[in-house]
Amino acid sequence: MSSIAGIEIPDSKLAEEATELVRDVTDDLVYDHSRRVFLFGSLNGRELKYDPELLYVGAMFHDLGLTPKYRESQQRFEIDGADAAADFLRRHGIGDDETQLVWTAIALHTTPEIPAHMAPEIALVTAGVEADVLGLGLDRITAGERAAIVAAHPRPDFKNRILQAFNDGIKHRPATTFGNVKADVLDRFVPGFERTNFVDIILGSSWPE
Repeated sequence: MSSIAGIEIPDSKLAEEATELVRDVTDDLVYDHSRRVFLFGSLNGRELKYDPELLYVGAMFHDLGLTPKYRESQQRFEIDGADAAADFLRRHGIGDDETQLVWTAIALHTTPEIPAHMAPEIALVTAGVEADVLGLGLDRITAGERAAIVAAHPRPDFKNRILQAFNDGIKHRPATTFGNVKADVLDRFVPGFERTNFVDIILGSSWPE
């Protein structure tokens, strides 16, 4: 079993096949980001008891909904990745409770704060995403650990490239950004994008008053 920054990478058949699937359908940007999410999430959860294999699958599949193979739906990209992970886990005989845990971890990974109050695997997928994308929680990770992770999974021009990946993965389904942070992406990159306004929905509803 190999390790990066002191974190052992799961090497079970399930983990290896998850890696192969993600490697086949993503580019280096999403693959390296997903691996960093697992590592940063694991480092943020050193004091917690969690299943590293389930965390690994959650991290590896969390952005599949941005990739060409999985992004053609009209549902939120997070659900695309969650559904793909659930199908993968069921094919490998993983139980309903564990499968639901991973599905929820992926589905909620762009929802601030709530995952932190849920099961460790759910909380740590979001913690890994927030560390790698937003720089949150990096004070819990040493400079040496960060350097080891980035050496293994580089992030060249990551900020701009991940924003482009977000845009490419959701611009054909703008309605799915209502109520989540991805509306900010389309507001920045898609000319003429208009946010759905919660107040307008309430005031324009079919209720007569």
